[in-house]
Amino acid sequence: MTEGTTSAAQGGDTLTRLEQEGEIAADYLEGLLDIADLDGDIDMDVEGDRAAVSIISDTSSRDLQKLVGRDGEVLEALQELTRLAVHRETGDRSRLMLDIAGFRAKKRAELTELGAKAADEAKNTGEPVKLEPMSPFERKVVHDAVAAAGLRSESEGEEPQRFVVVLPA
Repeated sequence: MTEGTTSAAQGGDTLTRLEQEGEIAADYLEGLLDIADLDGDIDMDVEGDRAAVSIISDTSSRDLQKLVGRDGEVLEALQELTRLAVHRETGDRSRLMLDIAGFRAKKRAELTELGAKAADEAKNTGEPVKLEPMSPFERKVVHDAVAAAGLRSESEGEEPQRFVVVLPA
């Protein structure tokens, strides 16, 4: 077996494992929606190196907003519970990403714009730009946006007050 074949087989194994994580998560979340008597469709995907599961609704997303909570706090908790459900079934730690009613997708777009603006400010002033404290997901999106703008950034501080600093060139 050649090296290329081995990595292709490993890539297929990873995709299969991530799809399995998505299936387990979808089953768990469907049960949760039934218990809460909420309508929602489950959409599964694999994004990069993690399973991605979304709960979407054709009707008013106001009901699903209860599952998002203030600033996504309930969403974060549900994501952790879903990861635990996957871990219980597979024995492996999951990096699954959960989105509800498009909250995380909208947040990603806002944070990407914030990262790009902070990078522009750092380029223009030549000074580091410190942002407000953020969750790990939020910091990752900002770091990616800063890198796309050609600059470096780093996280500083201790949770839950950890924040991003955008460094000038």
